[in-house]
Amino acid sequence: MDATRGPVVVGTDGSENAVPAVRWAAAEAAARRVPLHIVHATGLDAWGGHLPDDAAQLVLDTGQDILDNAVAQATDQVPQLRVTRTLSRDSAVRTLLDEAGANGTVVVGSRGLGGFSALLLGSVGLRVAGRVTGPLVVVRGAPETVTKGVVLAAVRDERDLDAVRFAAETAGRREASLRVLSAYTFFQYAGSMVPMLDDVREVAEEQADAASRVLGPLRDEFPGLAVTADVVRGPSAAGALVAASAHVDLLVIGARRPAHAIGAPLGRVAHAVLHHAHCPVAMVPCGDRHGDGG
Repeated sequence: MDATRGPVVVGTDGSENAVPAVRWAAAEAAARRVPLHIVHATGLDAWGGHLPDDAAQLVLDTGQDILDNAVAQATDQVPQLRVTRTLSRDSAVRTLLDEAGANGTVVVGSRGLGGFSALLLGSVGLRVAGRVTGPLVVVRGAPETVTKGVVLAAVRDERDLDAVRFAAETAGRREASLRVLSAYTFFQYAGSMVPMLDDVREVAEEQADAASRVLGPLRDEFPGLAVTADVVRGPSAAGALVAASAHVDLLVIGARRPAHAIGAPLGRVAHAVLHHAHCPVAMVPCGDRHGDGG
């Protein structure tokens, strides 16, 4: 999957949380040299024609104003950027997925209008994350941050190659370095049952070997890119990634969607990182849907 050649599509609902998403998407579209597509979904179709005409027109007029403001935000971020727009009567989730197509990058804010303060990722973002076939970027963190010049990619094994390649291409365009982090846990038993040191070393070595199998072809493909690799052990892989996200510009993860998980289309790690990271998170679906919670 060539995850950086498709369109960049950003959703806006007019909320403050949508502004950083629009600006991030504008910069990304400019870096890729592709147009930015901004969408606003009114959800009018859900009313089934039962909304009075004047009320429906008011919704559409408000939506057009929201799009106008978003276009201004994007071109303020990147002058001369080519921007297209869609005002949809459908739901936000279906509109974003339809506009992005098979390999477009969808960009959303961390929380929209109507979101509870404790809901760290809005329902639209979660539903898109469960269904998107191309990359999804959730723009988290402070709206105005100092650029750190580092893109972080989480890797567990070869299934993460698409995600790491996306991270490498992004780092290259930004003239940033790439840090590849392999985080694993080793469950320790209570009481007198203590894990053997040889077992700990074996797990660490296996994790390092898996990461090196991803890095080998990556270094050949991006010979001029500065790449560092780390293997860390901790009580939570998600916690290690969230902590590391405070020191980078973008965290890229591969999404392992459990094959038969009703109501839980994302693995535990992806779910936690999308909710708690300190920087924008790019989620790139893995090639299979048989993950084990990553």
